[in-house]
Order: sequence, then structure tokens, then C-alpha cells
Amino acid sequence: MRWPPRVKVVEVGPRDGLQNEASALLPEVKVELVDRLSAAGLPVVEAGSFVSAKWVPQMADTARVMAGIARRPGVSYPVLVPNQQGLEAAVAAGAMEVSVFAAASESFSRRNINCSIAESLERFAAVAEAARHQGLKVRGYVSCVLGCPYEGAVRPQAVAEVAARLAALGCYEISLGDTIGIGTPAAAAAMIDAAAAHLPVDMLAVHFHDTYGQALANVLAALDRGVAVVDSSVGGLGGCPYAKGASGNLATEDLLYMLNGLGVVTGVDLNAVVATGDWICAKLDRPNGSRVGRALIGPARTR
Repeated sequence: MRWPPRVKVVEVGPRDGLQNEASALLPEVKVELVDRLSAAGLPVVEAGSFVSAKWVPQMADTARVMAGIARRPGVSYPVLVPNQQGLEAAVAAGAMEVSVFAAASESFSRRNINCSIAESLERFAAVAEAARHQGLKVRGYVSCVLGCPYEGAVRPQAVAEVAARLAALGCYEISLGDTIGIGTPAAAAAMIDAAAAHLPVDMLAVHFHDTYGQALANVLAALDRGVAVVDSSVGGLGGCPYAKGASGNLATEDLLYMLNGLGVVTGVDLNAVVATGDWICAKLDRPNGSRVGRALIGPARTR
């Protein structure tokens, strides 16, 4: 197997991780989390989202977080925006990159954002156009690429079609997400091959949850297909509320440990990320979700 010589690690913990945690953190803690992660050398740190506080209360203070972070040159701090109102709030907060979400499953789309896939893409078209008009980069996410909690298996071609539509809207990068973490390497490879038949592989990123312990194996399958952008979450924060027992996102520490072992360059300080994972997990009063973090720091302390 041949791996890409360099991989861009997209840190999603401050948004995708924290939004699924039961504990709400103070804005200043979130600011420190983002700053610690950017100081560790992560080139992209997802800082939050401008969504309804009624539905995602953990993200209600994203504007304050954006105002407080120490923005480092060369680091991107994207935020999720589901609609025009969210985009306006992101612009007011000084965001330079935004993300939009679509699903590869009709059932998930209707239950998650109360509209069909086609309707969601129509909505995002206006958001993406407005964002690009104001000079913002737009990243696209596709959910349920390897399975849906309502429909079961998802066709690779369905994933490819949604990814291509997001690219046509102007998204510079498309992150393919195994939302409930049921994928295996063979399924991941087939899904990436389908998407790569419509888009250049350098536009693709992967986002694996670790529900069944398959996330790193799936990353290897993606690297073997030439994918060089991987999403992960410090400490393994997050998970999926639609999958009973979902253990969270792929931990950034575990990903970096594997990439270092493969000789793949990331530019990220593993030790700094491990320390950050231990710190944020202590703030959340939960064990560190990273295998590497537990090994290097030791058993979880009583907190």
C-alpha cells in the first residue's frame, strides 16, 4: 500500500465533539480548547456552529468563542451554518470558512433537518452562493455515507450523487461521514471509489465514528484510495445520538499515532494533543476517549 506523504487533520472536537456531550462548558473553556488545538499545529479547528440554541444548546455561545480565540496565521476556524440566518451570524463573528451538511439518506435528512435531500441542497445553494460572494470558503459534509439508523445500508452511488451536488454548489472539500460508525474498510473503499468517479480524490475527506472500533481501519482504506484529509476529535469527544452505544468520533490522538507510525507528515504535535485531550476530558468529568491518551497518561483519575 502507498499512503499520501502528508495528511491534513481536521479537528472537529470543539463543534462535532462538544455538541453531543451532556455537559455544557463555559465559553472561556471552549476558547482555551480551540487555542490549545491550534497551538498543537492542527491546521483546521472547527470552532462551533450557528444553529438554533433550542436544538443544540451546547453551541449557543459560538459567537463568544469566535471573539475570544487567538487566531493563528495559516489556521482555519470553520463554523457550521444550516441556513442564511446562520451564515449572517457567522459573518458577523468574523468567520472565514463555513460548513454545510447534507445526508445520503432521505430518512435521516427528513428526521434530522426536516426536509428532503433535494430540499436541503436547494437551501444550501443560496447559503453557499452568499458565502462565496462574501469571500468565505465553503466545506460540505455528507452524513450517513456507510449506513443510516433508519434505512440501513446506503448505496455508494447515493453518496457520490450528493457529494457531486455539494461540489457543484461551490464546496471546495467534501467530508464523507460515517455518522453511526457502522462502516468497515471494504464498504469505505467502495464508497470512496464511487465518490472519486465523480470528483477528484483531492476534494474528498473522511469522517469516521468509532462505534464498532473500525474508524482507524476505515482511515487506512481511505488513505489507500488517495484521500489525504481526515476529520477527528480530540479525546474521541462526541458520538451519534441515533446509535445506541456509539462511542464517539475517531480520536485525534489515535489518528496521529497511526499516521506517525506510517511516516505520514501532519505537522501536529501528538504530545500536545494528548495533553489537551486529558485536559478537556477532565473538564467534562469523563475518561479520555483516546487509546493513546490512556496509554501515555495512565488510567483515568478520579475527578
